[in-house]
Amino acid sequence: MRILVTGGAGFLGSHLCEKLLRENHEVIALDNLYTGSKENLETFKDNSRFEFIRHDVTKDFSIEVDAIYNLACPASPVHYQKFPVQTIKTSLMGAINVLDLARKLEIPVLQASTSEVYGDPKISPQSEMYWGNVNPIGLRSCYDEGKRAAESLFFDYYRQHDVQIRIVRIFNTYGPRMNFADGRVVSNFIVQALQGEPITIYGNGDQTRSFCFVDDLVDALVLSMEKLTSEESPVNLGNENEYSILEIARIIIELTKSNSEIIFKELPSDDPKQRKPDIKKALNILGWKASTPLEDGLKKTVQNFELRLANRSTRG
Repeated sequence: MRILVTGGAGFLGSHLCEKLLRENHEVIALDNLYTGSKENLETFKDNSRFEFIRHDVTKDFSIEVDAIYNLACPASPVHYQKFPVQTIKTSLMGAINVLDLARKLEIPVLQASTSEVYGDPKISPQSEMYWGNVNPIGLRSCYDEGKRAAESLFFDYYRQHDVQIRIVRIFNTYGPRMNFADGRVVSNFIVQALQGEPITIYGNGDQTRSFCFVDDLVDALVLSMEKLTSEESPVNLGNENEYSILEIARIIIELTKSNSEIIFKELPSDDPKQRKPDIKKALNILGWKASTPLEDGLKKTVQNFELRLANRSTRG
C-alpha cells in the first residue's frame, strides 16, 4: 500500500513510518517540522519507498494514497502551550483536511487521539465509555479540547459521508527519538539524570501514569488500521501497568547510575492526577496488549539518549 503519515517526522510518527517500511509499504511522511525532526528519519531516509514532504497539515494538500494515519499535532505541554492557537488549528483544520482527502479517495483514515480527552479523570481505569473531566478554558485545553473536537469531526464525517474512520486514544508513550526538551516525564528525567542535574518532580510525585514502549504502540496503530472499524472506535492504546512519577524517577536514577537528587516543584494547573487505560477493547478487537517491561524499554531509551547526547556534544 501507499500510506500517508502526517506528523511523520515526530517521535511516534517516525517509528510508525519505519514499521510500515519494514512491512514493504510505500510511505509518505508529511510534517512541518515544528516538533518533528529530520534526524528522526535518518535510518530510512534513503529508502526508495519513502518520501518526505515538508508541509503544514492545516493547509490544503492532495496526495494519492491508500490509507492515512493522522498523527500531526504537538503532543507535549511545553510545545502546545507555547503556540496554543496553532495547536488547536492543527487538531481541527488538520482533521478536516485529512478527512476531506479520505472522503475524496474513499480510503480509511486513522486519528491519533489521546488519553488527554479524559482530562483529570474521576474514575480509574479510564474506559472508552468515560466522557472525561476536562477544563475547556485551561492552559491544556488547546490540546485536550482540540483532540476531543477532532474525534467529533471524525464521527461526523463517518455518519454524514461514510468515511472509514479509526480513532485510537494513546496513553503515555516513551522510547528512542523522544525530543530532549518536550517536557515529558521520561525524557525530562533521563536527560536530567544523564547530565547530573536534579530530577524535577511537579507535585509530590504520587500522581500516576501508565507508560507504553513505542514499539508496542506502533504495533497497535497498524493493527488498528487493519482491524478496527468505525463503529468500534474509539479504542484505548496504552500499558495498563500504573506507576507513580516518583517511582519512575527512582528507576531512571538507578538505570543511569546517576547521583541526581530529586527536587519537588508546584504542580501545574489541570495536570492529571491519574492515568491508567482500560484496554479490554484493544485486547478483544485487536488482540493487542503492551508486552515490553518498563525497565527493558527504559534501558533502550536511556541508551538512545546517551548516544544522541554524546553526538550533540561532539558537534559542539
